[in-house]
Amino acid sequence: MGKRRRKHPNLKNLTKKQKKHLKEFGEQHPFDDNVTERPEKTQIVHLKERCSSSGSESDGEVEEEKPSAYEKLLLSINTGAAEDDDVSEEEEDSDDAAEDLDDACEEDDEAAEESGEGHDGDEAAGFSEEEEALGGGKQEKEFTDETHEAEFSLELNLPADGEQEKHHTSREDMFVEHQETELSEVEVNRISSGSKLRTQVKWSRLGVLHCSLPLERFPAVVPSSSISLPIFHKTLETKVCTLGHSSTPEGGDAAGLTDLQDELLRLMGSYRDVYYPECSVLNGVAETRQVYCLHALNHVLKANSRVLTHNAVLKEAKAEDEFRDQGLTRSKVLILVPFREAALRVVQTFISLLESDGKKMDVSNKKRFKDEYGEVPSSKPAGLHRPDDHHAIFSGNVDDHFRIGVSILKRSMRLYSPFYSSDIIIASPLGLRTLIGAEGEAQRDFDFLSSVELLVLEQSDVFLMQNWEHVLHVMKHMNLQPLDSHGVDFSRVRMWNLNNWARFYRQTLVFSSIQEPQINNIITKHCYNYRGQVSVKNLPKTGSICQVLVQLPHVFQMFQTDSFMDQDDRFQFFVDKVLPQYRDSVMSHTLIYVPSYFDFVRVRNFLKKEDVSFCVISEYSERSEVSRARHYFNNGEKQFLLFSERFHFYKRYTIKGIQNIIFYALPTYSHFYSEVCNMLQVSGSDGVSSSASFTCTALYSRYDAHRLAAVTGAERAASMIRSNKSVHLFITGEETRV
Repeated sequence: MGKRRRKHPNLKNLTKKQKKHLKEFGEQHPFDDNVTERPEKTQIVHLKERCSSSGSESDGEVEEEKPSAYEKLLLSINTGAAEDDDVSEEEEDSDDAAEDLDDACEEDDEAAEESGEGHDGDEAAGFSEEEEALGGGKQEKEFTDETHEAEFSLELNLPADGEQEKHHTSREDMFVEHQETELSEVEVNRISSGSKLRTQVKWSRLGVLHCSLPLERFPAVVPSSSISLPIFHKTLETKVCTLGHSSTPEGGDAAGLTDLQDELLRLMGSYRDVYYPECSVLNGVAETRQVYCLHALNHVLKANSRVLTHNAVLKEAKAEDEFRDQGLTRSKVLILVPFREAALRVVQTFISLLESDGKKMDVSNKKRFKDEYGEVPSSKPAGLHRPDDHHAIFSGNVDDHFRIGVSILKRSMRLYSPFYSSDIIIASPLGLRTLIGAEGEAQRDFDFLSSVELLVLEQSDVFLMQNWEHVLHVMKHMNLQPLDSHGVDFSRVRMWNLNNWARFYRQTLVFSSIQEPQINNIITKHCYNYRGQVSVKNLPKTGSICQVLVQLPHVFQMFQTDSFMDQDDRFQFFVDKVLPQYRDSVMSHTLIYVPSYFDFVRVRNFLKKEDVSFCVISEYSERSEVSRARHYFNNGEKQFLLFSERFHFYKRYTIKGIQNIIFYALPTYSHFYSEVCNMLQVSGSDGVSSSASFTCTALYSRYDAHRLAAVTGAERAASMIRSNKSVHLFITGEETRV
């Protein structure tokens, strides 16, 4: 029997803060001692002209009823503190609830790690080179800058000298034209129905552009020479000339812009949705980042200048003027990036574009930002050999759980601004997912996404390797009607925001390094821009199979399916036609490459059920499990190695002992095909087997046209899909197909 706790006589009357102090120190804080039994408000005490020194009982009674001025002062402080405790009690309750929620999430994450094999791949928050930065573990309390609220408030500020909106050029500016275009309800219904006019045009640098236009009254995409560059805000005019270095002596039409930047700016300036799938992490991300950052800043500066200019007009008490220049919330731009390193690069690009020659701009919380988003000490061993694209993707801080608000006003920038006071939000899909929450959760917030006018997705292909469900979840909560007013002045809100038509005015820019239907689905199914969409679609002339250095027969087997959702048909074909060919003990050292974790779990369960000798390496495998599986497979103790694509994306280990390869599906990244095939070269050099015994089999359907073209080339892929034959053979280094 333990000791019974002695209850405090006035425990029910104590606030939460007083209870906490009583629990820790065994007594109440002296600040909370009651000076008098009867609390009274602070009063001004007027002293009498003659102070009585009598010690009679009547005087004593009077002194007990009326405490001294000093006691009254202590009493007033104690009463104010009690009121403050009552006010803060609700805040503490909410903080405790948030902590309980974090603890519950942490317990769920630990349970998920213990039973990692039972999870589907899309439940992974993110699997990076540094394992301590993975997932959405318990986070510290989020910091937001509240001290500069008035300084960066649009409602309380007026335009600086020379920053008034230029009305004489307003109608020529595509920004103003886009904002002031009025849609009818019939046009909105037509856009929602998905009917579009499709055209095609070819530009000199971007190549073939597939254009879709929902409304005929707006012009279609024409050759680049017929589209002018956008009008830039005064702050950015001088920076355009020094944005980059031209790739050719003549370059683009604007000095300092490369040909790619010039054509992308023309498309962005027309406020159409753009999908550019040739943004390689080695030579394309930095170049396109400069362009969309310039476009985003131009949009924000123009929007804020309009609001400040109209503030000055309204201050002159012109009652007849009415300006509708704002959304329901302030956030105008949302930029999704995969890692903190990319967010750091975006902010650095913003600063370089806003800084004038020889004069640095004022950036609030810059040191804190560098500490939290800068490069962290790496645990990777020195001299680790990895491909160049792997080093480029995973350089710097690779934490994938973050979000930060940025507000810009009068050549000053505030980092960590609250979302409802921010012009730009930079976040990862996971960072927004944890804030948006799921339906039914008590603490969730997505009103800050209601008036986003520009959405940017950088390195969208990396999102596929993290968790694509997070991206879809964010897209479903874009431009919804907010649940609270958040102090907005409805007399300044645009009518299309009040009509809940903001999604028809939002521009979406998507950048990736690969052509992928899931990424293209963002433009086709989640974007309703009334100005239409433009997608760059250039067919690859040569595939990654040309980069295979091993003399190897490549067998491509086509299976029949009637739907893009071909998981069942693919699995049945693998079980009935492919796997029996490799069950013989002669066909040992077989690696099964599986891109989707759903398929990975399905194949793994089947191999367990059939009692097949195999080992597993996936993104959820511990380091010891990976080492053990590699050892068993290399020594021939296990016949099959089930290998997930995400593990290869994050680790790029070289697997020794491979003699046969089965691509359960074609890789998401085409160069992964040649990388895996070239692992056979390591096996041959160790004398395990000769190249004459190597085999490679790949499964595909007619819905894998993009991936097939990236591996074999566009012409070969087209002939393979149209052919009546279901099996096609390539010998590495030869042009003839048997």
